[in-house]
Amino acid sequence: MITVVGVRFKRAGKIYYFAPGELELKKGDHVIVETARGLEYGEVVIGPRQVEEAEIVQPLRPVLRRATDADTAQVASNRCREKEAFRICQEKITEHGLPMKLIDVEFTFDVSKVIFYFSAEGRVDFRELVKDLAAIFRTRIELRQIGVRDEAKMLGGLGCCGQVICCAAFKDEFDPVSIRMAKEQNLSLNPAKISGLCGRLMCCLRYENECYEEAKRHFPPCGEMVQTPVGSGRVTGHNIIKETVQVEISEQGSIEFPLSAIRRETDEQ
Repeated sequence: MITVVGVRFKRAGKIYYFAPGELELKKGDHVIVETARGLEYGEVVIGPRQVEEAEIVQPLRPVLRRATDADTAQVASNRCREKEAFRICQEKITEHGLPMKLIDVEFTFDVSKVIFYFSAEGRVDFRELVKDLAAIFRTRIELRQIGVRDEAKMLGGLGCCGQVICCAAFKDEFDPVSIRMAKEQNLSLNPAKISGLCGRLMCCLRYENECYEEAKRHFPPCGEMVQTPVGSGRVTGHNIIKETVQVEISEQGSIEFPLSAIRRETDEQ
């Protein structure tokens, strides 16, 4: 077993594990750690805990120190510089006529690198843009192309539920979502109704999917003949939320019955 703390660098960002060493850290503390990108300022979101070494990606880097007031001021200064860098980069993109959309700019804590995030329909030749930016900022420049889901996560916004979109509020990773999940929940398959701000299927389709799959095991499948209080008929639909079954009965049409009122042939055998 090894002691670790979980550190997050962005809101709703991925959590990374570090070794606390002799430091007595708790959730909410701000710390300085060394990453592959250099020194970074992060927040402890998981306090010290024991985990199996097999769960850790080695080598496990140590927490260098608690963040000081000077470190916090440095982060605030970097945020201001990012706004100016965004403006400059946008001007250069326009100057070079590049088919790309600038999404965000990020300075590493020690200003050893500036990362420009952008989206584009295809590949973009930004070599001249990088040269211009390197001459202006005099540090390492990285241009990183991102997809539509990452773009929505960075920009944020409100979903159709009226809440901040999940990926920007709390989700640290994107889970796979399929159209089958919408079918399982009897939702409209109209893309406009089941797509998020990114244009892809809404992440929330996955939240209740397991509950729907479990509930459907107690329902007779569509097409099966069942017994109802008014006679036998064929199942044509379900309402998982109301726990009702739609049954087509000869000469009476389609009638909705409580699940508890339905008897299946397999139950009688």
